[in-house]
Amino acid sequence: MIKTAEPVNIRGILQSKGHMTADEFSQLRRAVASDQVAATRQEIEALLRDVESGAASSQAVRAGIGAYLLAQHAIAERLLSGASNDGVALYVLGMVYLSLERWDEADEKFAAAAKAGYDPVECTMKRAGAIRLQGRLEEAESTLKQAGMEGARRADYSYQMGCILADRGDTYGAIEYFERAVDMDPHHSQALFRLAGENALYGNDNEAIRLYEQGLSKAPFYLGALLNLGLLYEDKGNYSAAAFCFRRVLQHDQNHPRALMYMKDIEATSEMYYDDDMAKNEARLEQLLSRPVTDFELSVRSRNCLASMDIQTLGDLTKITEPELLQGKNFGETSLVEIRELMAAHGLRVGQNLAPAKPKESGAWQGAGNYAILPTDLSPQEQAMLARSVSDLNLSVRARKCMARLGITSLAELVQRTPDELLATKNFGVTSLNEIRQQLGEIGLKLRND
Repeated sequence: MIKTAEPVNIRGILQSKGHMTADEFSQLRRAVASDQVAATRQEIEALLRDVESGAASSQAVRAGIGAYLLAQHAIAERLLSGASNDGVALYVLGMVYLSLERWDEADEKFAAAAKAGYDPVECTMKRAGAIRLQGRLEEAESTLKQAGMEGARRADYSYQMGCILADRGDTYGAIEYFERAVDMDPHHSQALFRLAGENALYGNDNEAIRLYEQGLSKAPFYLGALLNLGLLYEDKGNYSAAAFCFRRVLQHDQNHPRALMYMKDIEATSEMYYDDDMAKNEARLEQLLSRPVTDFELSVRSRNCLASMDIQTLGDLTKITEPELLQGKNFGETSLVEIRELMAAHGLRVGQNLAPAKPKESGAWQGAGNYAILPTDLSPQEQAMLARSVSDLNLSVRARKCMARLGITSLAELVQRTPDELLATKNFGVTSLNEIRQQLGEIGLKLRND
């Protein structure tokens, strides 16, 4: 028989006098991560109102700790900033500063919390994280190792070490430590978030989704995880699940800019008509175009001529003109008629998918893509800029995947695309378009026709 945990006496903890103990803080965190979350929120918000009105000024620190648990960091900082010689309050204030990205102040508060009696190993590991976020990796690792064997047995130690290795560029070493952290604590949200992000980066979407879902199976929830999971769901066509993730973010912050934009994209997508038969026909056509010409009965001469011209599939025949075929060595009218009949038998014709014609005006710059719109008098710096990979742009998962679908690998290929061409791509909405415009604008580039 499974034994359930005793309910937490939330009001009793919040109304108690004196410094909050580590055990009381642990109980409140457990309540927030359980089915008592609604009751916990109500009690904390009631206490905050009493403190603000002056009716419970002596409970300001406990109210501040509660505000932190509700992610109300500005309120928590104000109520906790005067705390001294209170280990739990100082530790929580350090966590607040981490959330506010005030790394040096967080480091200072964690050190003070350890001196005031809060778990010194936990404080040491958090200090290492704050130092790492300031870019001092050697000092961060040295600080982390001060946690000793006791620290090494905790999941957060492996997580912090994974972060240090990731910042050094050791991706595989970082993943190993993140996985070790999850082995120790299957609900370690931060380690799961980093693992999911690495998998998404390398295109392992199914594994990334599984890890995000695991990280969100228990409170507290990371808004970044909800947003990323929503984008992955959307990319898979699971729009209802994506909308659920974005709505959860908006429940916490109704003005969250990214969640609002992503919800608009979802709503626009839901209004689009999608023809399943058309999708199936497109898939069949794609499969047909990929069939090798060697699959069909052709004369030896035609087969040899096609091989010499590096024409390997039916798709290749749709991208070449009949005059170009006739220019091939030993390729005559008889072979051309044979090819015409082969293509017609499958509903195709030679040259039907020719690339757009390139501008003929002199001075055109021949880039890596099919378009030629850039001048030849580019400086070496400009040429180097356009040769950069699109991966150098800080794009979201959705925008990166759209680039991959379009076969865009360099900035030169990207700037030769129009906004309409990008918007015609699956799951590429106005949000992604504005994101790309912003990233290009920061380096002095823009899309064609912009």
